[in-house]
Amino acid sequence: MSRFKKKGKKGVGSINTASLPDIVFMLLFFFMTTTVMKEVDLKVAMHLPDATEAKKLEKKDLVSFIYIGKPLSQFQKLYGTEPKIQLNDQFKEVRDIQDFIAQERDAMNEADQAKMSVSLKIDENTKMGVVNDVKQALRRAQALKINYSSVKVDKMK
Repeated sequence: MSRFKKKGKKGVGSINTASLPDIVFMLLFFFMTTTVMKEVDLKVAMHLPDATEAKKLEKKDLVSFIYIGKPLSQFQKLYGTEPKIQLNDQFKEVRDIQDFIAQERDAMNEADQAKMSVSLKIDENTKMGVVNDVKQALRRAQALKINYSSVKVDKMK
């Protein structure tokens, strides 16, 4: 007689899930530290003009943004419907632009201050008078590197 018995087919062993919480928390921590939150809440209507020749900004940390457009509907009772200038999260006037540029420069490293540029995000229906006033204020603040934000469209359309 035989001493060994055949036990039939063995099933697949269970997976050890002891390290699963560690992996989940490691991924959670990674995404929490690398995610950049939106810094500015737009208070102006923004429909950027179309462009066929556009380049993407390389170093966004060296760029300061100025938004120009009509206030959103919830702000129109307080500010009206004329185009307004938004610096960070507040409506400002043209005379405040020089102080804004000075604050932005002070927040940068000394080596990066010369590389600072200003990006104008302007609603396509905004009159050029406001834009010219902003450009003159930027010139007085010695912020001479200016670019205009737009939406890139294909040439083939």
